Amino acid sequence: MVRRACLVAALPFLMLSGTTSRAQASHGARAANPTVWIDRYREPAARLIGEAVGSTFAWHRLAVLTDTIGNRLSGSPALDRAIQWAVGEMKRDGLENVHTERVMVPRWVRGAESAEIVTPLQQPLMMLGLGDSVGTPSDGLRADVVIVHSFEELDAKASQARGRIVLFNVPFTTYGETVRFRSTGPARAARHGAVAALVRAVGPPGLRTPHTGALQYASDAPKIPAAAIATEDADLLQRIADRGERVTLRLKMDAHFEADVESANVVGEIRGREKPEEIVVVSGHLDSWDVGAGATDDGGGCIVTWEALRLMRKLNLRPRRTVRVVLWTNEENGGRGGQGYRDQHRAELGRHVLMLESDGGVFRPLGFGFTGSDSARDTVRTIATLLSGIAADQITVGGGGADIGPSVQEAHIPAMSLDVDGSKYFLIHHTPADTIDKIDPVEMAKCAAAVAVMSYVVADLPERL
Repeated sequence: MVRRACLVAALPFLMLSGTTSRAQASHGARAANPTVWIDRYREPAARLIGEAVGSTFAWHRLAVLTDTIGNRLSGSPALDRAIQWAVGEMKRDGLENVHTERVMVPRWVRGAESAEIVTPLQQPLMMLGLGDSVGTPSDGLRADVVIVHSFEELDAKASQARGRIVLFNVPFTTYGETVRFRSTGPARAARHGAVAALVRAVGPPGLRTPHTGALQYASDAPKIPAAAIATEDADLLQRIADRGERVTLRLKMDAHFEADVESANVVGEIRGREKPEEIVVVSGHLDSWDVGAGATDDGGGCIVTWEALRLMRKLNLRPRRTVRVVLWTNEENGGRGGQGYRDQHRAELGRHVLMLESDGGVFRPLGFGFTGSDSARDTVRTIATLLSGIAADQITVGGGGADIGPSVQEAHIPAMSLDVDGSKYFLIHHTPADTIDKIDPVEMAKCAAAVAVMSYVVADLPERL
């Protein structure tokens, strides 16, 4: 049923593509039309899209990754297995120059953890320790809770925070606005003498599902244990406190760091036929948090960018420039994969034409975010017209990603990110619910098609983007 749906979805675009080609031919090449150059790419684009949406290959490859390896925290044996699996599969796909590039990464271990209300009732809370948090004493800690809704309120209640657990009960608005309470809230609470910090899950209410994610300790404050609790549990604590009742919690976390361990970025290529030294990078990060299966964040991003190269290889489409896929390590709690690539490829960064990252999910594709010159953006907008048949032709200002960032910033490389309908993304982001059943195979296939067309044409243009 799914395969048939993909084929049906492909037919309107393929028919439209043929009609468009005939119309272009009837009008002839109009020298006054500044976008006439795109006509030569209509046929290969139609082939790439048809091949991508004509099967559920990408979704099933992601299923193998998530079902047989699962979540892949940096430094874990599971991530090591995923790296070796990706290398073997890329070689079977016929990609070129497949190899790993060594990166030393942090090894944070979650260990056993729990949180519960002690008074005025005994009840466990749904919690996840924040990434890179320290643990509690071995027998846990017990303290009263003070609830705040902003950093300003925390400062105003500084005297009440001392010796207590601070709960940042801030409802989710946008990730960029709300994530700061997870990232820096524990350090700010510690400055006021708090013994631990809790943060309301950074995401919309989701059936009592907490969201983990990295925190950032400060050099001028003690390191205190920190965890996320479900939005429903944050609301429960708020209601109890609003009735004037004392709330006491017991928190136990075995979280700790071990010595850095060896990991790797995974690299594969379609070598350019004329200018192999010039490079278009497409990428996603292979590591994930240690809950769920890392399907949306970011197994799907890895697979759809890798799929772009597999499709080119299968259709014997070799662009002028090299297209390189990179599966990054350690995006979630360190960013050392992106930093390592910058350091190891510094001599060739000037020959990077474009770097693209997919790390926002593989839901219904809308187009791409782009950061670059105005003339380059005009070119990208023209290329995106090839994706109108799958409604992935929007180009918005601002594209990039955490992993491509170090290289992009150092060498001023044009940057791009896959833009999708993100309405469901933060519901499952960094939660046990990040599993493949949340991903639609047809939408994922269209994401792969969009990346394949964009990267192929940029790599094949007569002049650099």
